[in-house]
Amino acid sequence: MSESQLWDDVDAYFTAHLAPGDGPLEAALRDSEAAGLPRVSVTANQGKLLHLLARIQGARTILEIGTLGGYSTIWLARALPSDGRLVTLEYSARHAEVATRNIARAGLDALVDVRVGPALESLPKLADENPAPFDLVFIDADKGNNVRYLEWALKLTSTGSLIVVDNVVRGGRVADAEDTADDVRGARAAIELIGSHPRLSGTALQTVGSKGYDGFALARVLA
Repeated sequence: MSESQLWDDVDAYFTAHLAPGDGPLEAALRDSEAAGLPRVSVTANQGKLLHLLARIQGARTILEIGTLGGYSTIWLARALPSDGRLVTLEYSARHAEVATRNIARAGLDALVDVRVGPALESLPKLADENPAPFDLVFIDADKGNNVRYLEWALKLTSTGSLIVVDNVVRGGRVADAEDTADDVRGARAAIELIGSHPRLSGTALQTVGSKGYDGFALARVLA
């Protein structure tokens, strides 16, 4: 058995017992694929992790940067109370259209605000609305801008908020100093900012599974 097959099998075992799919989640993946969206949604196990983090955090407000087809959005929004709010930012109007349908089918459209356009344009507009600090921020968009998204996350959160940055390992390339690709530089910049910023305490974990070798960073906002 190959290493990647073993990872897939373990992921499938965990998913079957801990994060089994249901109608809206499976439909979100199916419709996203049918619409030609990139197959880069979080796995079921990762979605369940986001859900649990939001629950543990007692999140009432969530900001997601990078909606894609709304699969991770559904996992996160399901953790919110009935009067909660999730703002999700998606660059592509076509992706946002698919996500909006998926979110509505899951019965979460009253909780979720899908905003279309470059996130670095949407974030200042969001800040101008002077929203209550977000309890959790999930960053999963174009990796080259990770550090800019992280800086905005700091502006839109407060003490005790949680920030998750996905895909920071890049197949191990993050540790290769000679790799200067945008996604790798973006991952490094985010990690280095978390490690040096006086208002952040964080860590990063490597993961393996059906999406291969990657990982995520987790940071808590300090006073």
